[in-house]
Parts: sequence; C-alpha cells; structure tokens
Amino acid sequence: MSAHATTLPLALAEEVLALARTAGLMIATAESCTGGLIVGTLTEIPGSSDVVDRGYVTYSNTAKREMIGVSPVTLAEHGAVSEQVAQEMAEGALAKSMAGIAVAVTGIAGPGGSEHKPEGRVCFGLARKGAVTVVETVEFGPLGRAGVRGATVEHALEMLRSALRT
Repeated sequence: MSAHATTLPLALAEEVLALARTAGLMIATAESCTGGLIVGTLTEIPGSSDVVDRGYVTYSNTAKREMIGVSPVTLAEHGAVSEQVAQEMAEGALAKSMAGIAVAVTGIAGPGGSEHKPEGRVCFGLARKGAVTVVETVEFGPLGRAGVRGATVEHALEMLRSALRT
C-alpha cells in the first residue's frame, strides 16, 4: 500500500461498498476536481469490482460534454463549478453506466479561485435510479489543494453512504 493510500478514508469506502452490495447497486463516479480519487478510494478495497462500475474523470469542459453529456448551455450559463453542472454530471454518469447510483464533484481545489468561486468551493451531485438528484455546495475553504481534494472525497463517500442507507 502506498503512503497516500493510508490517508484515504478506507473504512468509509468499505462501508459504502457493503451498503451497495446489500442494495444490489453498482456505483459510478464523475469527477473533476478530484481527478479520479473517489473511484480510486473505492477500488483500493479488494473485491470492489462487484459494485464499482466505472469512474469518469471529466476534468475539462470538453470531457464533461463528450463523456457524460453535460450541456454546453449549462456550462456557459453557470460555469463548471455549479450545482447545475454537478447535477448533469451525476445524471450523465448514471445514464451512461450500469450503475444504480452515481456521485459527481466539480470544484476549485486551488490554489486560487475568485471572489465568486473561491478556493475550496465544491459542488456535489448524487443521482440514483428512480430518485430525485441531490445537489449541494460545500465551502471547505482554503485547505490547500490536497486538503480540498481529500475533504471532497470524504464528503462524496458520506453522500453515497447516506443515500445507500435509505
């Protein structure tokens, strides 16, 4: 196991996988600011392939459009870091996969940001077949790039856990 892997929320990932197994659901992710860290954390657990379907790393707006069908109009009107884009990312990952639940993240990991979209702002989307998509924005603040990305992974896994418990 790498030094990085020891910092991952592996107990939480194990719980998410167990809940997905119980629910009979596959998981998909659509990730921008985390660059695949969410699906990477889930797949750090041996045997995860029975419930992890796929992860989309859609760092660029082109990737968001081409891979998971985010609307160019949504991107133009709201920007990549928005609840509207997070919703379309989650719904697109769900539609283009074998998953029954999908989580999406898009945000400003830093350094930098702007007055309107500060460092540490991350928008989340969670889509589940037969349910209304849940979106939320979390202001993690200027935790530094690794801090924001780590907090985002943990929050996304918490969202999956919460949804899979219901």
